[in-house]
Amino acid sequence: MEPNFYDREYLVIDELSYQFSKPVRGQIVVFRYPRDETQYFIKRVIGLPGETVEVSDGRVTIYNAEFPIGHVLDESYIGSEQTLGKVRRELNEGEYFVMGDNRGYSLDSRSFGPITEEEIIGRVWFRGFPFNRIGGFSLPDFNI
Repeated sequence: MEPNFYDREYLVIDELSYQFSKPVRGQIVVFRYPRDETQYFIKRVIGLPGETVEVSDGRVTIYNAEFPIGHVLDESYIGSEQTLGKVRRELNEGEYFVMGDNRGYSLDSRSFGPITEEEIIGRVWFRGFPFNRIGGFSLPDFNI
């Protein structure tokens, strides 16, 4: 998830909120890696249940009831890095499409598919260390 997260940072994970509400687009979540549940991954929620996510030509497009012909996400938070790959995935109920912010090197839903609600541990709420990077996280404005 570089440049937003680096190894050895201390993150506070909110494991309670998702007992009362669902993840929303843009939130950063910690989840069990679907191919090896002993590993934990941290990624950003891109696609929500019932949507179709398409990655193509360096862009991420969301198709849903509000945008049946698609809406390209404004992902200025990842800088100039291009989103690689070509994937189109329809999400079932309880499935989320997640992607890392370091798109060129991220192992995410483009390769292992969507994650389920049950695999999500919680959302990243606060960075406590290193002290020069301490603080909370805001959601990107995807204009959707």
